[in-house]
Amino acid sequence: MSEKDLRIRSHVISESPNRAPNRAMLRAVGFGDEDFKKPMIGIASAWSEVTPCNMHLDQLAVKAKDGAATNNGAPLIFNTITVSDGIGMGHEGMFYSLPSREVIADSIETVMQAERLDGLVAIGSCDKNTPACLMAMARLNVPSIYVYGGTIQPGKLQGEDIDIVSAFEAVGQHQVGKIDDDRLHEVECNACPGAGACGGMYTANTMAAAVEAMGMSLPGSSSNPAIADEKKAECERAGEMVNELLKKDIYPRDIMTKEAFENAITVVMALGGSTNAFLHLTAMAHSAEVDLSLEDFENIRLRVPHLADLKPSGKHVMQDLNNVGGVPAVMKMLLEEGLLHGDTLTVTGKTLRENLEEAESLHEGQKVIQPFSNPKKENGPLVVLRGNLAPEGAVAKMSGQEVSRYSGPAKVFDNEDAATKAIMNDEIKKGDVLVIRYVGPKGGPGMPEMLSVTAMLVGKGLGGDVALLTDGRFSGGSHGFVIGHAAPEAQAGGPLAYLQEGDIITIDSDEQLLQVEVDEAEMQTRAKDWQAPGLRFTTGVLSKYARLVSSAAKGAVTDGPKE
Repeated sequence: MSEKDLRIRSHVISESPNRAPNRAMLRAVGFGDEDFKKPMIGIASAWSEVTPCNMHLDQLAVKAKDGAATNNGAPLIFNTITVSDGIGMGHEGMFYSLPSREVIADSIETVMQAERLDGLVAIGSCDKNTPACLMAMARLNVPSIYVYGGTIQPGKLQGEDIDIVSAFEAVGQHQVGKIDDDRLHEVECNACPGAGACGGMYTANTMAAAVEAMGMSLPGSSSNPAIADEKKAECERAGEMVNELLKKDIYPRDIMTKEAFENAITVVMALGGSTNAFLHLTAMAHSAEVDLSLEDFENIRLRVPHLADLKPSGKHVMQDLNNVGGVPAVMKMLLEEGLLHGDTLTVTGKTLRENLEEAESLHEGQKVIQPFSNPKKENGPLVVLRGNLAPEGAVAKMSGQEVSRYSGPAKVFDNEDAATKAIMNDEIKKGDVLVIRYVGPKGGPGMPEMLSVTAMLVGKGLGGDVALLTDGRFSGGSHGFVIGHAAPEAQAGGPLAYLQEGDIITIDSDEQLLQVEVDEAEMQTRAKDWQAPGLRFTTGVLSKYARLVSSAAKGAVTDGPKE
């Protein structure tokens, strides 16, 4: 019996005299006669020097290439872009952050399709890399494995762990005179000690954990630190495993099922992950043609407790979790409680349950993950709100919040800069609802994160005493009484556009309510008098994005509706 031909797509290049010119090009990059008999494996690397998150991925890509080559693959490394949210935060650069997700997904799809590669290992790290790579995998549906570049080690200052959010919050402390110039400089110089993505349960670690729970990365991928030997070994194994997926006919859409997405949401809720999970998981589901809505998040939230004492609202970072068993140990615990679908398929070729049988349990006496008998919160902390300010929904992260209801007068700003100046000038007071609108997917454009604003409020001692409502979004590092993703957005004529200074807004996470105390007739009158402002950009990538992008409630995707 002849061996199975794994060249599911590249045979159009490898075979036929007519393809001699195609093969001639590949011979120039090192292919020989034997390579054309092997499946061609793309190694997509988001390596870049523009952010510490990704500065080491070139080395990891080489390891993945080595692994693919040792298992009879013909691997080729190609690159995609990344942008740093931390560097882009608080200025015009943040408009490009969420659109970069689409650019990354599109670029991987483009290279894989044009070169007819048979399988894919994608290696990413910073926030948009992970969902973008998974979106590309779902679109392509060729055997694929995702490798997370890993978390950064915590910075150290006078014996205390600090990170990038410490630096953002130090700015607010500096503005009110709590720390001096020298202390601010010390925080700046020690917050980020080297390679790896932001260390708390911020967006990068949230999405990596979600993808591991989904089964699209190898066990331990999301909690292995960036500089650990285990991360290099993982990359090598991922390269080897793609050939096994080809042999077994296991494709991304076999793994990325509705049940797998439910597993991802469960892990995000238990870990107290970023609100960006709503956007990214919904976008990934769109690419995989899986029906996933905000109601699915809410249904899972009601039965999954928040267990992890992780930053930004807790004490620990991802490396601490890795030291006590990592994400696999947390999933093992969730599976034992009946909160995960154990029969979902994974990239190992085994079910999630089979993978977790081999995982260690959480270490005795550890303090990172609370027991089910004493959770941080009885339900997940990521709450969907609805009401006359967000008919399509808005999202709030309630981890670290003791108060579930908040009511106060609106302080309305049409951009982040104006709101920032108001905070700096002490115009925002305890009890206010700070509203930043026209910063949604179309209006921003790109739905900028408000980490600078939330960190300033915390630094000024107003975290939890001022609510922040926006059609933009938040960094996973944001905490406090923050509500984002309000949809429809103001630019599209959503109710936020009709708010006026002093309107009383009520936010109630128990009732899942986001309401303004203005009657419907008055809102309709305001709507008739409203005109959409012109788009901020009329050329370039942001112009294209603003014209194509969907509602935040649908993942802010640009590749059109599902059939």
